[in-house]
Formats: sequence, structure tokens, C-alpha cells
Amino acid sequence: MKELPLTVKRSIELLGICLLGAILAIGQNIIMPVLLAFFLSIVLLPVYRFLRAKKFPEIVSIILPILLGAVFISAVIWFFSIQINNLAADSPQIQKNISSHLNTLSKWISKKTDISTQEQLQFISDQSNKLLNYAGDLAGGAANSLTSALIYIGLVPIYIYLFLTYKNLLLRFVFVWFEESEHKNVREVMKETEGIIKGYLIGLAIQITYIIILLGGILLLFDIPHALLIGVIFALLNLIPYVGALIGNILGALLTLTSSQEILPIFIVLGVIAFVQFLDNNILMPRIVGSKVKINAFVAIIGVFVSGSLAGLTGMFLALPIIAILKVIFDRSEMFKPWGILLGDDNPVKSPFSFAKFRIGKKKLHDQTENTKSAFSQSDKDLF
Repeated sequence: MKELPLTVKRSIELLGICLLGAILAIGQNIIMPVLLAFFLSIVLLPVYRFLRAKKFPEIVSIILPILLGAVFISAVIWFFSIQINNLAADSPQIQKNISSHLNTLSKWISKKTDISTQEQLQFISDQSNKLLNYAGDLAGGAANSLTSALIYIGLVPIYIYLFLTYKNLLLRFVFVWFEESEHKNVREVMKETEGIIKGYLIGLAIQITYIIILLGGILLLFDIPHALLIGVIFALLNLIPYVGALIGNILGALLTLTSSQEILPIFIVLGVIAFVQFLDNNILMPRIVGSKVKINAFVAIIGVFVSGSLAGLTGMFLALPIIAILKVIFDRSEMFKPWGILLGDDNPVKSPFSFAKFRIGKKKLHDQTENTKSAFSQSDKDLF
């Protein structure tokens, strides 16, 4: 059979990417709960294997890890709700602080411009009405979000149970899909994929814990109001790569602004968040996750935004592990190896325009080097 031209292959690959994106956007309510359940079932797999090794019945070995996961998530929600209730209890003081900040801002604006206090109040009133109308329009969206959350709560545990029950069937399906000569490579991909998923999700759980302890604890030392709530909000938003940390900074500053009539606590909160982020990004998280698969920041940021636009919040949360898994697959496929290079962070130190060796992959360069050594060795033998 005649091999397709390279341009045709690349065109088919691009069309395939567009098709997958369209399928994800259309069927996100079906696909994303299945993907999330698959990832969580990988995390719970060691617990299942441990219980089976201890001669527990299979159904107990499956249900018990799911219950443990549900208890952990319920504990996080319970802790978050307590902090929200504490914030609601301080609502009179919050209203007083907001009025104080608005009065200060109004005086500053009147001093710097010709806009009177009455004109400012009229502007605030108009914007408030627009905001209320916008909130009304969002009510239907909030109801849909609540419905989606209930769907996740109901379906994800069922999918996890089914994944763990039929794991051998699914593995057999994957192996049958490939030729027997490729089974070793397939096995390596699946083992590495399992390690990536477990390392990423378990690492995120640990990350949430130490961010709450570090951020909340340091803010408590500075006597910042609602310190633990700021820590919880930032830790949860930090689950969304890149974007979540920015939103967490903004919400932390706003929450501090409404809880104090002074400006200094805002700078303290932002400084502590920056310190905790530095520890998280450069010291703690690299040691905890320690993934061998490196994704460059450019692809990671684009992947987060594209996944978010196609599949919502769950897509943003799962973007990085999905990209890492795709890189593992691409690196072991001759057809898709260029895409693996694009996703990785193996940035050439010099331009491939000037240095030909940077235009080819490491494996091909190694093979060429070995062939050259072999040729020189044969020449030496011929000389003697």
C-alpha cells in the first residue's frame, strides 16, 4: 500500500484534533464525568489492590475506597461551609467597612476631579441596577451549574465503581486493539499514565492541605480577619493551573478589604500569598509531584484555557494531566512524535536554522551517532 504524503498525514492529524475538540464541546456533560471518574479510579486503585491482597470481597474492596473519597470531599465542604458561616455572621461589620472605604474613595475622587458626591452616588446606583439585572440573568446559569454538580455527585461514584469492576475487561480491550509486537510499549504507556495520574491528583490533595495550613496559619499570626477562609479559597482556586492563583489573589484582597478599614492588611495578605506561592511553585510541589513528564508553560497555559472553553471548570482542572498523558503516548509513537516534541520543554539551546542536529529527535540523533561509530570501527578493522 502506497504511503500517504507527509502533508496529507499532518492535515489528517489537524482535522482529528478539530474533531476531538468538537466532540468534547458537544458532549462535555457526558465525557467530563467519565474522565474525572477514570482519574479518581486510578487514584483509588492502590487501596483496592491492598484490600484484595488482604482477601476482602471484591465489592467491599471497590465500595470502601469510594466511601473514603466521599468522606474526604465531605470534610473539605464542611470546613468551607463553617468559614462561610463565620463570614456571614460578620456581615454588619463588613457593610460598615465597605461604607468607610466608599466614603474615602468618594472624597479622593472629588478632590482629584470635578465629579461631585451626588454624581458619584448616581453612577453607583446606575451600576448597581445593571449588576442586579446581570445577576438575574445569571440565575438560570447558576441553576444549570447546580444541576451539573448534582449530576457529577450522582454519576462519578457510579462510574468509579464500574471502572474498578471492569478494569480487566478494559485492559484487554486496549491490548487487543494493538498488534502483539506493540504490547510491551502499550504496557509501559499504561504504567506511566497510572503514575502520572496518581502523582498529580495525590499531589494536589497534599497541596491543598499545606497551602491552607501555611497561608491560613501565617495570616492568623498577623491577625488578619477570616484568615482560614482566605487560605481555603486560595487553595481550592489554585487547583486551576495559572488562572486560579490570579483569581485567588484578587478574592483574598477583596475579602480583606471588606473585613478591615485599613489598607495595610491588604498588602500583608498579598505578600503572604506571594511567599506561599513561591514555596509551592519552587520547593514543595516539585518535590511532591516529581513528574518525569515535563510540559512547557506555553502549551500548559493554552491547554488550560482551551480545555476551560470546551469543557468548563472540570476541563481546566484536568487539562495538565491529560496533556501529560498525551505526551507519553506521542513520545512512543513514530507517527505523533512531533506533537510530543511540541508539548515537552526540551527547548534547543541554539536555533535549528543554524544547527542541523536540533532539527531531529534525540533517538534519531543517537541512532545516527551509533551508525557513525560503527562505520569508523569497521574502517579500523579494514585497516588492520
